[in-house]
Amino acid sequence: MQLIATLRLTNVIAFIFWLTTTTAFAQTKAEKIDALVRQYVANRQFNGAILVADKGKVILKKGYGMANMEWNIPNSASTKFRLGSITKQFTSMLIMQLVEQGKLKLTGKITDYLPDYPKATGSKITIHHLLTHTSGIPSYTGFPKFFETMSRDPYTPEAFVKKFSGLPLEFEPGSKFSYNNSGYFLLGVIIEKVTGKPYAEVLKENILTPLDMNDTGYDLAGPLLAKRASGYEKRSEGYVNAPYLDMSIPYAAGSLYSTVEDLHRWDQALYTNKLLADTTLKAKMFTPFLNHYAYGWDVSNIAVGQLKDSLLLIEHSGGINGFNTLISRIPEDKRLVVLLNNTGGAPLGAMRKNILNILYNQPVEASKKSIAELVRKSLLAESAEETRQKFKIWRGGKAYNLDEDEMNSVGYELMGDGKVNEALTVFTLNAEAFPASYNVYDSRGEAYMKMGNKAAAIQDYKKSVELNPKNVNGFAKLKELGVAVEAPKDMMVAVDTTTLQSYVGNYQLTPAFAIVITREGEQLYGQATGQPRFELFAETKTKFYLKVVDAQITFKNNDQGEVEQLVLHQNGQDIPGKRVQKSQ
Repeated sequence: MQLIATLRLTNVIAFIFWLTTTTAFAQTKAEKIDALVRQYVANRQFNGAILVADKGKVILKKGYGMANMEWNIPNSASTKFRLGSITKQFTSMLIMQLVEQGKLKLTGKITDYLPDYPKATGSKITIHHLLTHTSGIPSYTGFPKFFETMSRDPYTPEAFVKKFSGLPLEFEPGSKFSYNNSGYFLLGVIIEKVTGKPYAEVLKENILTPLDMNDTGYDLAGPLLAKRASGYEKRSEGYVNAPYLDMSIPYAAGSLYSTVEDLHRWDQALYTNKLLADTTLKAKMFTPFLNHYAYGWDVSNIAVGQLKDSLLLIEHSGGINGFNTLISRIPEDKRLVVLLNNTGGAPLGAMRKNILNILYNQPVEASKKSIAELVRKSLLAESAEETRQKFKIWRGGKAYNLDEDEMNSVGYELMGDGKVNEALTVFTLNAEAFPASYNVYDSRGEAYMKMGNKAAAIQDYKKSVELNPKNVNGFAKLKELGVAVEAPKDMMVAVDTTTLQSYVGNYQLTPAFAIVITREGEQLYGQATGQPRFELFAETKTKFYLKVVDAQITFKNNDQGEVEQLVLHQNGQDIPGKRVQKSQ
């Protein structure tokens, strides 16, 4: 009896020891992750909330920085953030539920569910194409000046679809991957059409309520929402409020808000059949098609530190005015990383990588201070020479990171604020650090032009086009500066105003899509239905190209020598448009 009792006591002690060391091990990981995140916060690279789960159990959930900077209200694990494109995985789940119910087919066409959609394109684009970003429909967020001209106005889903439904496809459906908000917007409209209910109501009934996700929903500006984070963007003086965006625009592609805690509930539900019982459909939802993209998820195998075997990673990021977000899942070990940030532009991918390294006991690369940020701060408080001396020290330090694009952005921000001398210093430091980049000279040339230093501007633009003979902006600026420089023959061709005027008119490509050609002086412009107008540049006397997209327009005459049509060349397609109205 004594022996048995001793054995039992030994087992109890062993169990307590195992429990204690396991808990300490988890706490050690949590402490390491917390220290890592605080380093990003100190470097102004993160301001938000985080949740990390290991084997399905939460080991860290915490807020960092401010949810509202004007009232000094801190972020917490229950703060609500706009999710941006993380919304897409919820939309795809609603679609799969309707497929399971027999109300939709993945092979069904857009026009099967939206009869008013243009049949020329809608009859060959399937639900699968929309889910996988392979539809070929132009993405509305890619329209030039979209945020300046369209994003502040409210639309009904049906009205907004008309902004892109009549446009020609960029490629044959299923042949290419091109990330596309228009496709997921359409999926929301299809959900409403099939169910007869608003998207937000279907979402709440089919996902949010069953999972007790009470802190998740469709984010509208009007209703009062407790613990909603404000969105900010970094500027020279610190932060500014992010530009307004009407949330009817992102819709089923990016309209949701949530918390890190609710996204953990979502993650856990995906391991069950609570939302989708059909295992075949569930497997299909996470099966990547082109570019590792499945149905609302990026799915790929990644290397973690020095581990011998790669790990399956299922994740998706989001970005919307003032916010960027990331949810990353490792199904094999039920590990989850949720990062929600409300200052825009946080390096969430690098943070996720480091957090996974900690979870798998791999080396971590510490957060590095942004040299661009330090340069910005220094120039606003010290002289250009003092900043230059510090810049040399920062470049040589292992704790600092220099990024060409980030420096360029700081330069343009300063120039936009009227601080042209400071901007010139930034552009010059960037040019010295990246002397093989054409863009650094193009940017500095613009600063010199604003300062009236014509000779220096010419020198920089010449260097820019020398490094990149296809830099159209460089040649245009040199022409503006009165420099006769020989551009590639396929870039700049002089066309007389009489010929240009002969092209002016309205050209109908489809019943719902037209291109209007106008002229101002020696410049020709084209404006497609629902889009801003663009400059057209002559490749020959009859063929013109656009800078904003990879597209060309050719004008064709009839037997009498009159212009009767144009042909739009885009993504391997030639789309003719009959002239229905001549110039006035």
